[in-house]
Amino acid sequence: MSISIAELKKLAKDSYELLDIRSEVEISHGAIPGAIAVKPEEIEKKLKNKELDPEKKQVICCSRGKISVEIAEELEEEGYNAESLEGGYVAWLMDVMKEEMDKDQNNEKAKEVEQSLRKKFKKKIWSKFTKAINTYELVKPGDKIAVCISGGKDSMLMAKCFQELKVHNKFDFEVKFLVMDPGYSPENRKVIEDNAKKLNIPITIFESDIFESVFNVEKSPCYLCARMRRGHLYHFAKDMGCNKIALGHHYDDVIETILMGMLYSGQIQTMMPKLHSTNFEGMELIRPLYLVREDDIKAWRDYNDLRFIQCACKFTDTCTTCNNEENQSKRIEIKNLISELKKTNRFVEGNIFKSVENVNLNTIVAYKKDGVKHNFLDTYDEV
Repeated sequence: MSISIAELKKLAKDSYELLDIRSEVEISHGAIPGAIAVKPEEIEKKLKNKELDPEKKQVICCSRGKISVEIAEELEEEGYNAESLEGGYVAWLMDVMKEEMDKDQNNEKAKEVEQSLRKKFKKKIWSKFTKAINTYELVKPGDKIAVCISGGKDSMLMAKCFQELKVHNKFDFEVKFLVMDPGYSPENRKVIEDNAKKLNIPITIFESDIFESVFNVEKSPCYLCARMRRGHLYHFAKDMGCNKIALGHHYDDVIETILMGMLYSGQIQTMMPKLHSTNFEGMELIRPLYLVREDDIKAWRDYNDLRFIQCACKFTDTCTTCNNEENQSKRIEIKNLISELKKTNRFVEGNIFKSVENVNLNTIVAYKKDGVKHNFLDTYDEV
């Protein structure tokens, strides 16, 4: 019922169809060339309608080769020639990365990536990165910054930008490239380590058991996981002598957060470019990709033929929080809403971003400052 990557590579290309049953969000973070994206429940219908070729072997691919086994078995019972791809997308990714690293003994890939930031993506990424640094005063002389790498495209790009900043900046500061392993699967950890090696990023890894701690939490485990991971990052970074941690949130994260706050929480708030830590004295959080668009990050990734993991959680295939429709739907809904609004108003994204910079307190019914709520009636009769 299963076929390995090595076995798949031996098959004639026209003898099988590779069906990627991962979600649209997962596939957007990385896809296998030539694979057909299809929802599991639609496979049999497409085979009957000849949208898929029933005469060919159907190789089913999920994230890690777990869900695909059941799908392949069901298709076999219906008389189709179907097999599950062992290890799924992650196994394919590791195989491709191994081949690439074997060929790149002189670390040419890192040089190409650095050159792309200086030339092709200078305007859309590098200039916006440095603009955020300057506009929000994110980096100052004497800073020691822990650049936190999760393994995705955003944090890896941020790390490369900081390396460039070290080369070109006019004052002294230090950077440490920090990876926290909160319980990664061995495969995901290796992908992170291999990408860091390929991109010439000298990472420091420390371990925790956060994934295990939150796995059985029913209410908001992903939120709790994120909070715990940030706390651990602050703690380890401070022990390393750092005064700041840098996270890879980008412009699209910011505008989506603004709308989510309004539509789902009934409040106006944003993801700040920098924050003082309330629990770790003297520590700050900074977001240097604050002005960089996600589409430009994807373009940088694809131009350099880079492949990153979407979610490093080892439970992704069976997790009841990371992968289900309910928890993903809100952010996807907001993304789709912004996309629809942009069709009739090309300035909508910029307007959402600016809305939290242009707040007029004279037109606000109530607001909070340092935990204290203020109402327009408090000063209304003073006019």
